[in-house]
Amino acid sequence: MIRLFVPDALAAGAPVVPDSDQCRYLIAVMRLAVGSEILLFNGRDGEWRATVVEADKRRARLLVGARQRAHAASPDLTLAVALVKRARLETIIEKATELGVARIQLLITRRTNADHTNVARLQAIATEAAEQTGRLDVPVVLEPVKLARWLDSWNQEAGRLMVCDETGGPPALGALAPHAGKTLPWSILIGPEGGFDPEELDRLRAEPFVAAVSLGPRILRADTAAIAALSLWQAALGDWVTAS
Repeated sequence: MIRLFVPDALAAGAPVVPDSDQCRYLIAVMRLAVGSEILLFNGRDGEWRATVVEADKRRARLLVGARQRAHAASPDLTLAVALVKRARLETIIEKATELGVARIQLLITRRTNADHTNVARLQAIATEAAEQTGRLDVPVVLEPVKLARWLDSWNQEAGRLMVCDETGGPPALGALAPHAGKTLPWSILIGPEGGFDPEELDRLRAEPFVAAVSLGPRILRADTAAIAALSLWQAALGDWVTAS
């Protein structure tokens, strides 16, 4: 069944009017008609069944029915990733959403080969991935900031940071194991295609909240590294541990 993310409050009997792009998708692309049913979620109220009660080429109106699932928040996990080429960055956003991150922080490092990106497009990719993967919220994609500034803003509430260090370090699973069963926020940091600058690595390793880890003996591209690191974290500390 089609799932759609909407900003509206969801409750039985509430009307929902999708935006123009969503109406076009539902009516022109998916060929829904009056009486068709879809699923709605908004990141707050869970997942609800809704019925199409009005449908034409320019407008659709939905009526919310029964709730199908109560809201369940994703793990308090941030993926921080240096800007890379557009296609690879879009893959990272999509796969990070599928793997359950709560937010994605875009970063500018010394070796970043781009200093800007279309954040609105990346947010749309995250929304579409959330709709398709069955999760009940959508990760927020945050505007790029410089790595040093991001680290300067760190505080106790920000939790721990796992840095994927291409120059080597302890295996990621071994570094994560002592934190099993503890509830605290985590971030995972993925560097640029050229790797971190030595001064950046020196600062990262010196921070008390950082765990610098290895993702194995092979050099991984940024998108592969992000998928691998998120999978390891989910298997060690995330909702893969408790999923039925």
